[in-house]
Amino acid sequence: MIIWLNGAFGAGKTQTAYELHRRIPNSFVFDPENAGYYIRDNIPIEVARSDFQEHSLWRTFNYEMLTYITSKYEGTIIVPMTITNPEYWDEIVGQLRRDGLSLRHFTLTVTKDTLIRRLRSRFEGKGSWAAQQIDRCVRDLALEVFAEHVHTDHLTVPQTAEVIASLLHIELQPDGRSRIRKAADRMITQIKHIR
Repeated sequence: MIIWLNGAFGAGKTQTAYELHRRIPNSFVFDPENAGYYIRDNIPIEVARSDFQEHSLWRTFNYEMLTYITSKYEGTIIVPMTITNPEYWDEIVGQLRRDGLSLRHFTLTVTKDTLIRRLRSRFEGKGSWAAQQIDRCVRDLALEVFAEHVHTDHLTVPQTAEVIASLLHIELQPDGRSRIRKAADRMITQIKHIR
């Protein structure tokens, strides 16, 4: 099964993905952004796009990688990635579904104020690229094509993971970490994903 977590930047996709990973045995987090950074760093600036998702190569690569991983790996694949363009979404998620793969897509939704607050907590101000995408993301991700929507304004990361697991009828492993260990794990995940 593939669990795709969509949402605006700051919605909690990556933190939720790693929370699910820690509590779903035999699971793996696949990050499509890595292909985007590879493309950005390895093409001439003259052909670069401001958003690497605009490169058809990015969409093709991620579709092919997920197809390959699911053919070799029997565990759960968790994909935290914002996609707001319905055509791009269809090229990857839609095609994987048409191929017969088991894929559940969830969009984590939050208010603009919450997104701004969360971005500030990771040292991204109102002028950051992520903050400048808020209005577009909130508007576009409200479209029906991006359902199933999970409102997370008042949920912690573990609560968001539990809601998603409940919707999937997956029983999460008990979380025996201390409060300090949980905070450290969230901080480590955040630091590892600073781009």
